[in-house]
Amino acid sequence: MSKKIFFASDFHLGAPDRESSLLREKKIIRWLDSIKDEAEEIYLMGDVFDFWFEYKRSIPKGFVRLQGKIAEITDSGIPVHWFIGNHDMWIFDYIPEELGVELHKTEIQREYSGKKFFIGHGDGLGPGDRGYKFIKKVFRNRVCQWLFARLHPNFGIGLANFFSRKSRAATAEKDDTFYGEKEMLIQYSKSILEKEHFDYFIFGHRHLPMEIDLPNNAKYMNLGDWINHFTYAVFDGEKLELKTFEDSPQH
Repeated sequence: MSKKIFFASDFHLGAPDRESSLLREKKIIRWLDSIKDEAEEIYLMGDVFDFWFEYKRSIPKGFVRLQGKIAEITDSGIPVHWFIGNHDMWIFDYIPEELGVELHKTEIQREYSGKKFFIGHGDGLGPGDRGYKFIKKVFRNRVCQWLFARLHPNFGIGLANFFSRKSRAATAEKDDTFYGEKEMLIQYSKSILEKEHFDYFIFGHRHLPMEIDLPNNAKYMNLGDWINHFTYAVFDGEKLELKTFEDSPQH
């Protein structure tokens, strides 16, 4: 049996509360257990956590089941790629060092079985959204990160979780709306195609599962999320498919 490449995004663990997040975390682990024997590589495409900030000697509580499972997978020799999203962009050394993942802070290009992939979380790409693009630069600024780290973790993490919840509430309606040709990531993918051919553009961020045909036999795919859709993509060496993980709930 040929090995497969798996892609998933936007787990948002920690949201909206501990109980529902824990159930979702256990479901994600069941999914990882179901694919690990046939996985050549696994891509986690951003916003794994609803919020994350690494202090020098402190990290947010929780999510130990997922962290342990990912460490188990990387220890077995399966590469796991972890993309920084807009909710967990303050991942620094802890996740790659302790879990053994390869951390990506921007979009990457890969080739599998002769197919070219353009892969990224998707935030801040495409036209418009200048407000977020400015905020992203501020949040990724080392000075701003140093200043935030001066806050006590009890206050800093609590404050950030508050704003993270407000951000999700403000975008909830947009997450469920398909904007057709106005989709920023579709426009962005087409702009890349004008310069270089890729067979597949794979993004997260939008929370809405999508498969869109692009010019020159290219395809745009959005991975959806694990709050409402529980979708992921798999490349078997010949084709890329969007699938839904469906299992019976377990507590």
